[in-house]
Amino acid sequence: MEVQSIPLPNLALAFIPALAMVGVMFYWSMRAGNALYAMVRMLGQLLLIGYFLTYIFESEQAWVVLFVLGVMVVASSWIALSNVTDQRKHLFLFSLVSILLAGGITLGIVSAGVLQLDPWYEPRFLIPLAGMIFANSMNSVSLCAERLSAELRRGDDWFTARTIALQAGMIPMVNSLFAVGLVSLPGMMTGQILSGVSPLIAVRYQIMVMCMIFGSGGLAAVLFLQFSRKVFENRFREKESN
Repeated sequence: MEVQSIPLPNLALAFIPALAMVGVMFYWSMRAGNALYAMVRMLGQLLLIGYFLTYIFESEQAWVVLFVLGVMVVASSWIALSNVTDQRKHLFLFSLVSILLAGGITLGIVSAGVLQLDPWYEPRFLIPLAGMIFANSMNSVSLCAERLSAELRRGDDWFTARTIALQAGMIPMVNSLFAVGLVSLPGMMTGQILSGVSPLIAVRYQIMVMCMIFGSGGLAAVLFLQFSRKVFENRFREKESN
């Protein structure tokens, strides 16, 4: 069975459980408006990126691919600090460098070593892989930043807070390693199987993805914790003195 195009009326049915959840959030006096805005934004962003990726895939120019990767890194570095807005500007450079180094090295190993892309900037492979790597690095940095701030606020010393923050940042990735194949069939593997690829081949790709996600996310978190130490310590010293 080949992957078929989803008619728009059929696609609309997928919004039923999502809108039901928004209704529950509204009834429970939660931030239903924010969730609804996020859904509308998701819809707009995905429609736009669909047209944009079509152009990129057809252009096959290295500078276009590099520009897209640059936007991904900058956006993910900024979004990662959404839970520490009071120090966002001071931490942005550290977040950017951490995600760029960890994600960039991982992407290079996967694209040049594992897949051996030719040309190296093949957009159909490079951009989706970069999206997974940078998004996961963003999440791990975000979790670490929020947890580190909370632990230092409680009065823990730097080394204790750093360890707890890294453990928190690694929880989703470690859980995904335990669950893959038993609880979940991740997106890339599912997509390949639906498109007719042999499950044995799809498994190899998924192993690659799990390794690159775990490595890039963990290394990005470690680098961020190392780079941002002075900013966090100075911040809490100032609060204590006040």
